[in-house]
Amino acid sequence: MSKTRIEWIDLVRAIAILTVLYIHATDGIYIISSDAIMNYTLFSRVFQFASLFIGRIGVPFFLMITGYLLLDRQYDDAKTQKFWRQNCKGLVIITIVWTIIYALSLHFVTVGSSHVNFSEAGNLFFSHMWYMPMIIGMYLSMPFVTAALNHFDNKTILHALIVFSLLAYVMPFVTTLFDMNGISGVTLQYSLGFSGGVYGIYLILGYLVKKGEFKNIPTSHLGVMALVSFIICVLFQYYAFIRGYNFFLWYEFPFVAIGSFALFEATSRRKSVKFYSGVKVLSKYSFAVFLIHNLFRLPLLPVVVQLPFTEPVKAIILWILLIFFSYIAAAIIYRIPVFGKYILYMR
Repeated sequence: MSKTRIEWIDLVRAIAILTVLYIHATDGIYIISSDAIMNYTLFSRVFQFASLFIGRIGVPFFLMITGYLLLDRQYDDAKTQKFWRQNCKGLVIITIVWTIIYALSLHFVTVGSSHVNFSEAGNLFFSHMWYMPMIIGMYLSMPFVTAALNHFDNKTILHALIVFSLLAYVMPFVTTLFDMNGISGVTLQYSLGFSGGVYGIYLILGYLVKKGEFKNIPTSHLGVMALVSFIICVLFQYYAFIRGYNFFLWYEFPFVAIGSFALFEATSRRKSVKFYSGVKVLSKYSFAVFLIHNLFRLPLLPVVVQLPFTEPVKAIILWILLIFFSYIAAAIIYRIPVFGKYILYMR
């Protein structure tokens, strides 16, 4: 992590990891409970749909932070090789190490267990590891993207971003909307090539935030954009549910992108952060907690799911427990020589 800290970046990073833990807690409860409880109350359904939006802002936040911090640098051959050695090499090793850790943990946790249906156990354990190959790919491309960005005016980059966003977000949304209403086959064949898809767009958004391209948007308007995006995401999921359509809110949904961008841009305008000492701790251990937390999710699920509470309350309880145990574990492991750097990727 950088020695020169930016308070609002630490705040966004802290929010991002807390939302990741939140969605994994909520998903865990609802997936495990789904066999026993097929008909949730309306409040429970709406809570689940709202939680999906809240949980989905975490990854866009992490990506926009990466774009904000890394895409306005200068790279030559030597700097590119150094960047890859310092970042990609370590991430590849960390991915392999934690895949092995999770595979072994999954075996020991599930053997002989009869409390919970563990048919989804593997998905629960490895649900967050998709992020690692994605971010490694982004890091490999980073020097080339940076070189390209340095040759164009920010307005030109913004115009290209709008076109890419129409293809990456709007077209899938239109296709889903038609399919949901019984009109299949409405799609457009296209390729985003070297853009990085929806994840690359989040990186570029972070870069343009740093360049001040959105400063003319009033903060109040950003708040409205975030609120409207939240409402649309909840209503769209509910509409899909009553239509019996299998819809899964993901990062290519346009209103996840709009809402997370609006919140990121609004937060970037903060001059200071209250309770910053606590925020800094949450931020410092964020990636370590990301790596660790699923080790606690599956063992805790059988306990929390049997509590005499509704699913929303169980999800909140599991979320709090994940925060507590994951941060405690990260802090302890970090203090073991070598482990902080090579197991938790803390620098």
